[in-house]
Amino acid sequence: MAEQDIAEILKKVQRIQIVANRTVNDLFAGQYKSVFRGRGMEFDEVREYQPGDDVRTIDWNVTARTGTPFIKRFCEERELTVMFLVDVSASGAFGSGMQSKLDMVVEVAAMLMFSALKNNDKVGLITFCDDVIQYLPPRKGKSNFLHLIRQLIAVEPVARETNMEAALEFLSRVQKRRAVAFLISDFLAPEARHAMAVCSKRHDLIAMTVADPRERALPDVGFISLLDAETGRIVELDTRHRQVRALFEAGAAKRSDELSSRLRRAGVDELAIRTDQDYLSSLRRFFHMRERRFR
Repeated sequence: MAEQDIAEILKKVQRIQIVANRTVNDLFAGQYKSVFRGRGMEFDEVREYQPGDDVRTIDWNVTARTGTPFIKRFCEERELTVMFLVDVSASGAFGSGMQSKLDMVVEVAAMLMFSALKNNDKVGLITFCDDVIQYLPPRKGKSNFLHLIRQLIAVEPVARETNMEAALEFLSRVQKRRAVAFLISDFLAPEARHAMAVCSKRHDLIAMTVADPRERALPDVGFISLLDAETGRIVELDTRHRQVRALFEAGAAKRSDELSSRLRRAGVDELAIRTDQDYLSSLRRFFHMRERRFR
């Protein structure tokens, strides 16, 4: 990698770090903990049984060794593991405005990673396309946060078809304990419904769906050629016709609604992000939705 590229990456990392620090401190200081932490229990200690204790918590091994009834005590998990599964297929490089979908992904992921950093949680990263490309195991600390952001900024989009199932199955193999897992993609490829349903039973799986407005509606600009960045397929449309634009918009809305419905059936929460909208508003809505449910 050229020195100029490295310098540019470091500059972006610094900017993202500054924005993430300010935003997390101002907006998400308490919300992150309430919507993600305390979702699981971990073993704390054993103590002697006392009248009124739940007999289902008796530790029969310790009781047999000592001859005195003992129970297991559990507490809320003090430490959380947060995994980011990021689709780096070529369709993520598309953006009709100031940012591409992948640029937006990096910024939103940085906000969530920085929230995890502030709460002393472990954070890991999986990038994937047709298969897993990179795996960075979950670790704590600021140096790990900066390393993950550098890796995301340096990503080169891959012109191959997306395979979410491979990424989800890989997560299940490497992450045995329960984790919060953000599956981040534009979901233009088949979304591996069965694999998501299986994964969501073990982990708190959240689908971050990233979209650009030009994927939802076409402008009236005459003949255009649409290129599928992953397959190379080209489709030509005459956008002068209102019916063509209406059919495109209706098809996009239907796909979006069907995706949301399939995610709900799989037990997966959706965090919807658009390149033409303020992602902080999307994060706030998502946090409030989770808070209301857990309350």
